[in-house]
Amino acid sequence: MFYSMEKTELNIICDQVIKIAQVAGNFISKEALKFKTESIEYKDVNNVVSYVDKEAEKMIVDFLNTLELPAGFITEEGTASTTDTEGLNWIIDPLDGTANYVHGLPNYSVSLALAEGKDVLLGVVYHITTGEVFHAIKGEGAFKNNIPISVGKAQKLGESLMATGFPYYKFEEMTAYLKILESLMQQTHGLRRLGSAAIDLAYVACGYFDGFFEYNLNSWDMAAGVLLVQEAGGKVTDFKGGDNYLFDGDIIAANATHTELLKEISRFWEYK
Repeated sequence: MFYSMEKTELNIICDQVIKIAQVAGNFISKEALKFKTESIEYKDVNNVVSYVDKEAEKMIVDFLNTLELPAGFITEEGTASTTDTEGLNWIIDPLDGTANYVHGLPNYSVSLALAEGKDVLLGVVYHITTGEVFHAIKGEGAFKNNIPISVGKAQKLGESLMATGFPYYKFEEMTAYLKILESLMQQTHGLRRLGSAAIDLAYVACGYFDGFFEYNLNSWDMAAGVLLVQEAGGKVTDFKGGDNYLFDGDIIAANATHTELLKEISRFWEYK
């Protein structure tokens, strides 16, 4: 551990992080009422961003700086950044589900996490349109609106409802991914694609979904959700079954179905 932090300190910090997630979420909600498609910008093909993402991120970074932790920042929109991914960092997605947001689909979130290297210490996901607050502190359990949550009870794929996401780049992997989807469609109660990985992971943590898998994610998409799933009793790995998901992009997060889900994905997925 590079930084020693008491659990009481983490709890106090978590309360503050929840508040800033809600403040940012309220800003995002108000802007949704007057948002126009002309405000959409493109970071890349199919990868949209808006002034709302950028302003919410600045708001979050400014607030977190007042906590005076010796932490860097890993942020989606580049408001603040560090190259030291091994140290203590805030990992921030100010608006996870931007494509949903700009099209008026009410499923998007604020995702905030504090991590030391790839070890997430604290995570908050705020589902803006439902008002649901998910939070977890390492070793302290996971909660929705301050009520303890746990992963679902499904034991096998045939009993499960799974979530996934679709990539917006690196389409060369699409053939293998479509084979995975085809297989799981036939073995589960269904697949869902909500458009916010942070919400998907939060929903695994509280048992709405039994598992979630996706590739080409960034750390800010998943950091808070990873801790939620782990603290709710689930298992999180990369597509190889290892622990390199946070900065390598592919993730499997699930309840007791994880072993079977990993095996099924491994049938089709090859690392280049």
